[in-house]
Amino acid sequence: MSTPSSRNSSFNGNNFRSESFSSERDLDSVLETGCLSVVVLGASGDLAKKKTFPALFNLFRQGFLQSNEVHIFGYARTKMSDDDLRERIHGYLSHGKGDEEMESLTNFLQLIKYVSGSYDSEDGFRLLDKEISEHELVRKSHPGTSRRLFYLALPPSVYPSVCKMIRSYCMNQSDLSGWTRIVVEKPFGKDLASSEELSSQLAELFNEEQLYRIDHYLGKELVQNLLVLRFANRFFVPLWNRDNIDNVQIVFREDFGTEGRGGYFDEYGIIRDIIQNHLLQVFCLVAMEKPVSLKPEHIRDEKVKVLQSVMPIAPEEVVLGQYDGYRDDPTVPDGSSTPTFATVVLRIHNERWEGVPFILKAGKALNSRKAEVRVQFKDVPGDIFRSKKHGRNEFVIRLQPSEAMYMKLTVKKPGLQMSTILSELDLSYGQRYQDVKIPEAYERLILDTIRGDQQHFVRRDELRAAWEIFTPLLHKIDNGELPPISYKPGSRGPAEADELLARAGYVQTHGYIWIPPSL
Repeated sequence: MSTPSSRNSSFNGNNFRSESFSSERDLDSVLETGCLSVVVLGASGDLAKKKTFPALFNLFRQGFLQSNEVHIFGYARTKMSDDDLRERIHGYLSHGKGDEEMESLTNFLQLIKYVSGSYDSEDGFRLLDKEISEHELVRKSHPGTSRRLFYLALPPSVYPSVCKMIRSYCMNQSDLSGWTRIVVEKPFGKDLASSEELSSQLAELFNEEQLYRIDHYLGKELVQNLLVLRFANRFFVPLWNRDNIDNVQIVFREDFGTEGRGGYFDEYGIIRDIIQNHLLQVFCLVAMEKPVSLKPEHIRDEKVKVLQSVMPIAPEEVVLGQYDGYRDDPTVPDGSSTPTFATVVLRIHNERWEGVPFILKAGKALNSRKAEVRVQFKDVPGDIFRSKKHGRNEFVIRLQPSEAMYMKLTVKKPGLQMSTILSELDLSYGQRYQDVKIPEAYERLILDTIRGDQQHFVRRDELRAAWEIFTPLLHKIDNGELPPISYKPGSRGPAEADELLARAGYVQTHGYIWIPPSL
């Protein structure tokens, strides 16, 4: 459905996102085109207080949101006052102890207003629209230039009703430079059919340029570095293919269990919660072809192409696990077979990657916490130093914690003997960029939404292609055809997962551990 805000806007997803900001002044001049209303729906929930409001505060204190042009509205069913909401989120807004920092926090909290109402209530959304319109009037925003951003920090089950209310009662009625944009959080369905149903419901109300499907992994600093690493460095270009790379691992590990989220987690499992979205987005950036430009649509086109090249997942290349004690959580059903661990091998049928396994692995209650991409290269042909005993060359991108990238390579061991040792070339962000604060993913993605840049958001056809890969496997799991293997908390996961890695061709390096350098 075409809307005024998307047809003639000079600040919409079609033309604004191709602009580049040469300075913060350039950004400020664009933001001054009209007042900005940010509406956080689900304002009383955990996501809002732990992620959304802190991200907005950090953007405010860095000057990306100005007090003379922005107002923030919280909307939820909970009955409370403006001050109640401010008090609820106050402890989650990190700030220094100086007078300037305290003043910034105070000024930010004064921008927040709360509206109570149900998610399918005409009265509640009419009241919300009235409050937004009053803000726009006070700010003397020129007709047609106001901007409205709705952040749905809500469960997907209420997306359709909330979006209908927004569409009916809270749209910016502008055909100039104003807009209305909707940010929706994952999960986007539970399988292909439910995802398509949700997408169709939203598409009846908003066009694709107005929808921002957020995956916070796409806002992480090292994830955003992937395209730069691959396509801005000459020496990677001839190496990044099946002739040189033996296998690729994309790993997510947590050293704690569900811890109070057991009931929610049991509905989805580790594949729906982590692999089908976060890790698959990283997979796209590692495996995609070079886009013709940095325009968001060109990048997302290439992501879709590589997803469509993925072969059906073979059941023998899947290992599922569930940690002992998972079902002790009172919110988890007795006899649950929901996996808390999974290793899945994806194979791409194209010229660049034919025969190279991409191993996606995620688990809870493991022996460490980290997320990383591990590219393992093939053995050196005709190895005169017999360095195979040290292990293969690897390029590792540590996404979290201790953001870093390092290359494992064989070098001469210092001394009089001609002996070799495994070492690394290391770029650790905490050491190299000591004076730079790495922004949180939500800060970056909310700012992208305000800018109208959809590069780091999931397009509908991309979402469909992702679900097409995993839905057959998920249905087998839901039907009990692939039961999980028990593993002990604090372990590496099921031993069968390591056996699958070995069959896929991964060679583990023994006796070498990367240690982040200390300052």
